Amino acid sequence: MDSFLFSFMATILLLPGAASEVGTGHMGSIGVIVDNSSLIGKEEIVAMKLAIYYFNNKTNRQLDLHVRDSQSDPVLTLLSARNLIKKRRVQAIIGLDTWEEASLVVELGSKAHIPIVSLADAAPQWATDRWPFLVRASPEKHLQMKAVAAIIGSWGWRRINVIYEDTNSAGSEIIPFLADALKQVGSEIGYLAALPPSSAVNSSSSLSDQLQWLKGKQSQVFVVHSSLSMAERLFSKANELGMIGKDSVWITTDSITNLVQSMNSSVISSMDGVLGVKSFFQEDGARFQDFCSRFRQKFRSLYPKEDNHEPGIFAVQAYDAVWSVALAMDNNGSTQQLLEKIELSDFHGLTNRIKFERRRLAPQRMFQIVNVIGKSNRELGFWSEGSGFAKPTNGQIQNSSSMDILGQVFWPGGPTSTPRGWAFPTSETPLRIGVPLNATFKQFVSVNYDIDGGHRSVSGSQSNGTYDDLVEQVHLKKFDAVVGDTSVISKRWDLAEFSYPYTEPGLLMIVPEKVETSNRAWLFMKPFTKVMWVLTGAITIYNGFTLWLIERNQNPELMTGSTLNQMGTLVCLSFTTLFSMHGGRQHSNLSRLVMVVWLFASLVITNSYTANLTSMLTVQRLEPTVVDVEDLKSANSIVGCSKRSFAVRYLVDVIGIKMRNIKDITSADQYARDLRSGEIAAAFIEAPYAKIFLAQNCKGFAASGKTYKVGVFGFVSPYIPL
Repeated sequence: MDSFLFSFMATILLLPGAASEVGTGHMGSIGVIVDNSSLIGKEEIVAMKLAIYYFNNKTNRQLDLHVRDSQSDPVLTLLSARNLIKKRRVQAIIGLDTWEEASLVVELGSKAHIPIVSLADAAPQWATDRWPFLVRASPEKHLQMKAVAAIIGSWGWRRINVIYEDTNSAGSEIIPFLADALKQVGSEIGYLAALPPSSAVNSSSSLSDQLQWLKGKQSQVFVVHSSLSMAERLFSKANELGMIGKDSVWITTDSITNLVQSMNSSVISSMDGVLGVKSFFQEDGARFQDFCSRFRQKFRSLYPKEDNHEPGIFAVQAYDAVWSVALAMDNNGSTQQLLEKIELSDFHGLTNRIKFERRRLAPQRMFQIVNVIGKSNRELGFWSEGSGFAKPTNGQIQNSSSMDILGQVFWPGGPTSTPRGWAFPTSETPLRIGVPLNATFKQFVSVNYDIDGGHRSVSGSQSNGTYDDLVEQVHLKKFDAVVGDTSVISKRWDLAEFSYPYTEPGLLMIVPEKVETSNRAWLFMKPFTKVMWVLTGAITIYNGFTLWLIERNQNPELMTGSTLNQMGTLVCLSFTTLFSMHGGRQHSNLSRLVMVVWLFASLVITNSYTANLTSMLTVQRLEPTVVDVEDLKSANSIVGCSKRSFAVRYLVDVIGIKMRNIKDITSADQYARDLRSGEIAAAFIEAPYAKIFLAQNCKGFAASGKTYKVGVFGFVSPYIPL
């Protein structure tokens, strides 16, 4: 039944004049609507009656408590609320343990201006904004989700399955907070299994189907959030299917853990090794002990067939909720004033300090961590925000971010070692792994057929497809993973998740090498470049001229003869100083200084020349045929590249090579053949392939130009949005 129908019913039930009648009613009446058939409802009724008893004795007032049984029926819940508001003239209504019930009654309360104090375990964040007379008297769940995530993060489990009862509160209050908390510890939700509410007709068959589906998944870490009745059926069925055993992990939220001791003994025995997060409240102190004693007596008298007589978290929350309303009603006033006083409540209750923020009870910040063993819970310790895990030891509190501080955990199946949290797929649900059938370089992945062609022999995986097709199949959940030489690029990243890269990025240009050929008669000129020859000659002549200028007054031979004869003497003097260690006799110290500097320079020049010439005469000189990609573009050359690779689009869109100038290469051997024959001027190969290619073809090919930092290899897995 949708919210429109509920609103319509509320309007019909509240006939004109009902709201005006409320103001004249008895100021000491509180309405209660709970499910008296459930253990939670029974605990709440006993606790609320004790709260009224204690309050009346303490204040000498006479507040009345009008209890109605909802029987988990929405229509009956709505009729009970109308009766309490119109007939009993109550000033507030407390109870409504599910958000589905609270969302109906709050419509009536808003129209009649009656505060509705809900004990529902969860509600949408926007609820108190939409309904101004709604007060949430149970703590929010988002910090509990951090406690669950802390357990998971402590043991390093990375992918989690969440099983939850599909109610509005679970979808809005539990899953988003859990997903965010898991992300902060490096984990994520792998699969969500939504179970229909316990009252649904097909809930049992859906439960079996969901558990069978989860059984075949690799992740075996389960977080369960449901009602008690659903949890009893779930764990019984999971145990029957063999899912609660070695290497599995089961964690329950407080909606289950708080009531484990009230479960049937056969159900509890099927939960051996389950970890649970439990609401925490102080159980010592004279006040609680007195309440606990009276609670046992009254509960036993009202419900003699129930085995568990101990008050739990739901009882003490109901007790504190009644006190919040009763204290606000201590003085006469309007219903609006009553709402404001409830919101301003600030006292120490049985659970903790009772204080509201925007009509919502302050979140609980400490939780117990328990371990189900046999037919009971073993309290391991506590978790609180900011402090992590804690365990009292010899009067001291020790804190840690690791659960190791809490001591030994008894895991499902009995092992004391930490479960892996994952299992190999069963034969019924094998992993479907995709690989490229016709990989260009077989060293990464190879698929071969036998003689008959009937079977494939795969080194590491199976199935086939092009790279983009394989990633698309993972996105469509037809493959569980893709292994092999799959490059990580943005287009594929949008469709699937990739593992940490196992290769370095890079796209290389491979070209043939050519032997440097030249005229052997002029080989003696090759050790130096033209610029070097000109520079050497200029320095030599300059040095000879300097010596001539300094020595000409001391040596008459340098000044005699014709001008042409003196120029010949100058040139001869220049080259004599280059090839002679003494260069003749100098008469001036200045000349000797010039000669020392020049002899050092000439030693370097002659030795460099000798070394280069020797290398040219003994070693064959190779050089790449293409130096830069711009040469390819300007010459309109044909290049080779596998068109199944992302590199083709990169060549066209980024480097600027025309598509018609790209030849498709289908094998490593074809690269070598086409480069040698000249059909392609260069090949563009990803760095991991290029290393293999150059290792196999060490002669005749070389990498040229710069390395383009794109593309790395990684394994592919389905993308799971959170």
